[in-house]
Amino acid sequence: MMRPERLAALQPSRLSVTRALVNKLVRERWDISVERFDVDETASGTVVYSIKAPRQEFSFIAFSRPPSRKARTGRIIGQSWDMMGTLNEGPATEADIRSAREELPKLYRGRATPNALVWCRSNRSMRVFDQTLAALAEGRQPSIDELAQVCYLMRNTGLDGNGTFGTRPFPSLGPDHALGRPLEAQLLTAYLMREYSCDLVEHLARLASPKAVPLDPAIRRYLGVGNGSALGLIFFIHKHPQLISSFIAAREQAIAIARGLPLEKGDLRIGTLLALVRRAITFRRQDRMVYETFASSAEVADDLEKVAAALAELHETGLVDGRRAVYPLDALAERFEKALQPESFETYLSLLIELVPDEADALLPSIGGPDEVNVSPAERVGSLSALIQKQYRWALDIDMSGPDAYKYVWYKSEAAEEPRRGAREEVPEALDLGLDICGGVQSLLADLGREAPDLSVARFLVKYPAHRYLVARIQTLRDLPYHTPMANINAEDFIPIHLVRLMNVGIHGIDKTRDFLRRNLRGVLYHGAPTPAEIRAGRAEFWAYPAEPR
Repeated sequence: MMRPERLAALQPSRLSVTRALVNKLVRERWDISVERFDVDETASGTVVYSIKAPRQEFSFIAFSRPPSRKARTGRIIGQSWDMMGTLNEGPATEADIRSAREELPKLYRGRATPNALVWCRSNRSMRVFDQTLAALAEGRQPSIDELAQVCYLMRNTGLDGNGTFGTRPFPSLGPDHALGRPLEAQLLTAYLMREYSCDLVEHLARLASPKAVPLDPAIRRYLGVGNGSALGLIFFIHKHPQLISSFIAAREQAIAIARGLPLEKGDLRIGTLLALVRRAITFRRQDRMVYETFASSAEVADDLEKVAAALAELHETGLVDGRRAVYPLDALAERFEKALQPESFETYLSLLIELVPDEADALLPSIGGPDEVNVSPAERVGSLSALIQKQYRWALDIDMSGPDAYKYVWYKSEAAEEPRRGAREEVPEALDLGLDICGGVQSLLADLGREAPDLSVARFLVKYPAHRYLVARIQTLRDLPYHTPMANINAEDFIPIHLVRLMNVGIHGIDKTRDFLRRNLRGVLYHGAPTPAEIRAGRAEFWAYPAEPR
């Protein structure tokens, strides 16, 4: 499970943060509305949204700017964005708006108000935004063919919280907070970006022409918000091992529950699953994106046709490969794992979770965990050695003596603190920030072998203090099955995009993720998600894998 290439194949599921968050918003009927939209025809102005949860209120303050092609980039070193905003606790006050207007443009030199959770930035997809604006101003809907090329009007270029810029640290929120689960504050902000982009294009169209029309609701639902990610997510994975393990464990448990359903011929749940698979097939057939490292959508669609045929047979006859199975979905999973592309197989597994929604949702509170790792000082050297040999055999078996084992170094740029990976010989002065699990474990085990088995870990670390963090990590994570990807991230053959994709697709729930240079990933957040009006009404239809609007 923890091989990087397998983690990269995980698909969005009911447990992915965007899906789980939207389900919560719908279930609780959150009220998201525009309080202020003071934007002129040049796209300059201020926008304020009110977000009301059952027991808490938030505000989203955004500042619109005329698009500029100068200094325009999705990177933190950029100097020009089409929108900058902040998600705050509580209703927006004039003091909040004034402070955000002054501080947001400063970025690292700026300071958030104490009630700020997330600072954000976004840019237009210039071509698609302009085409949509022109169409609406002329009184017609934009071309679906044009929209489907990217599936968004604006793309996220930064979601910063948890203390960054002085925003409120997430551990202080607590489990009873409306956005207390991991990543919810950031990804609610991304949803508001989507709504802002649609509201902005409609607003500008109205200013441009008296015959302007709003977006068709089906088109508005189809549009998501773009997202770009790169190497920083690999640092996130290594810094949050308990979160990663708990997410994968919850997902695996939900899948196991679904695979264990005892289904008979004609069971409605088989029909439900078949309909979901056919929906995914249509989505993949209509996908216009070009993929480099990963399977194309056409290949995945072909595989899912085989899944659909097997499910149709199961529904009609109750048989799998001509035989009756006690747990037919499990029998099919065993067949599909050998016969399908990894992404196709993981699509099947993710859709299985929809058959057990209550059981899956009950697992959501288990996803999380503290970032801290602590030493157990009374443990003995012999016990720790045995633990390492049992749980880290994969790391001990990797050859760290070859010329390519440490070919690359992980560091942050001096100008903007951007995470980077470069050939060690090209940046000899760089401080390696990567987590060298393989080399560290091998070195630790060698030093443990030099000491008496009954020596305490405390006394061992007095003698070998350099091992303190790794010892604490190993001891803290000893009972968790999915905490660390099994790879030497400094090696030449390590493909960074695999772990970036784990975060973006499996955990965040992003669709249509295209990779560039095997380290950057672009995709679509909230593709097909319900609108605020539908959330307010509690419309709970399955919204993932949207078909192109007719």
